[in-house]
Amino acid sequence: MKILIIASYNKQRFAPFIEEQAEALKRAGCSIEWFGVKGKGIKGYISVLPQLKEKIRECKPDIIHAHYGLSGLLANLQRKVPVVTTYHGSDINNKKVRQFSKITMLLSKSNIFVSKATLEIAQPLCMNVRRRSPRNNYILLPCGIDLTDLQLTERHAARTAMHLSHNKRYVLFAGAFDNLVKNAPLAKAAVAELIEEENSVVELLELRGYTREQVTLLMCAADVFLLTSFTEGSPQVIKEAMACGCPIVSVDVGDVCERTEGVEGCFVSKSRESQELAILLGKALSFPGRTSGRDKIIADGLDNEHIAQRIMEIYESVVKKNDK
Repeated sequence: MKILIIASYNKQRFAPFIEEQAEALKRAGCSIEWFGVKGKGIKGYISVLPQLKEKIRECKPDIIHAHYGLSGLLANLQRKVPVVTTYHGSDINNKKVRQFSKITMLLSKSNIFVSKATLEIAQPLCMNVRRRSPRNNYILLPCGIDLTDLQLTERHAARTAMHLSHNKRYVLFAGAFDNLVKNAPLAKAAVAELIEEENSVVELLELRGYTREQVTLLMCAADVFLLTSFTEGSPQVIKEAMACGCPIVSVDVGDVCERTEGVEGCFVSKSRESQELAILLGKALSFPGRTSGRDKIIADGLDNEHIAQRIMEIYESVVKKNDK
């Protein structure tokens, strides 16, 4: 089966988790073609429709898999090839983008939502417009992650590899400090309170400018992983930190509660108060060794091999219905 993947290419590359999912689909037997969108906003996406149609004529895909709502809308502006769209959170949580995602949901043959929260927002939107549309083309399926041996690197070795001190406590922040959605001021306030309370040397590390391998090593090296975002879908970094056995402190956002449920050493704040986060950071810092997060990822079937098989089933269902 030949799949044409459509996603943003504004950073001169596709998002790593999309690339990793595509590699897993290849291993499952798919042939993968790519169409990268260099443009922002609805006008930027629609402007590349002629190039997309040319790509479709050239590679003749069985299915188009679009990542994010605007890519899905672009993909559906042609009606020859059935479209599967995955919504990752910002395309549903952002009200301005949501209106375009709403159209995409109606046109796509299958809609994949990565968290219950985004699915709960999306379903009523479509039903208000098209009450007779079938409800069986909505699927809850988080993106998976690759499970690697590098994720098993011991903390001491990881710190040595990343040139980090063995005498400090490190809190790894879930993104770049200047990414407004990630809410770095809250993270910085929580760490400042933690330092004041415990009178210890704790450093907040910014997750920016690293390779995939370096990110993994940082997650193995850190004492705790901290997420304070205003909005998320199903944050990949949480699953990746779990795979590394890193203790986690997070605000209640996206599907973090569901992902970390039952994993000792992982804590979700009931509020967005820096004081509560500081208390939870203290608990995470005192957790001995690795968490069982990796086992939870495996138990939940969230490795890319399992997710690829689920997506293949979606593709096969769409092609079957389209042939009728």
